[in-house]
Amino acid sequence: MSAPLVVSIPHQLGRDEARRRLQAGLTRAAVNIPVLKVDEEIWQGDKMLFRVRAIGQVASGQIDVADDHVRLEVRLPWLLQKFADMAKLAIRDRGHLLLDKK
Repeated sequence: MSAPLVVSIPHQLGRDEARRRLQAGLTRAAVNIPVLKVDEEIWQGDKMLFRVRAIGQVASGQIDVADDHVRLEVRLPWLLQKFADMAKLAIRDRGHLLLDKK
């Protein structure tokens, strides 16, 4: 099994506001990315476990919300590993948009 894709996104929102924004964020991100479908999203306090599907491949992971950053860890199947660098940039960019103070 390959190493997980890990993205850490700093924020200045505090844990509660960051979690609130993220609770709608994954589903909304999937709407904006036609090849991404959210199969499962389970919140356990400040941690979200998820399973998504892209181009017929299933990936699962978790998002941990802290006071000053969000950490996303996802295990990609071998086919999606080829897109890991591109996915990391996209996740980081969308995460910053979602977590920037407004």
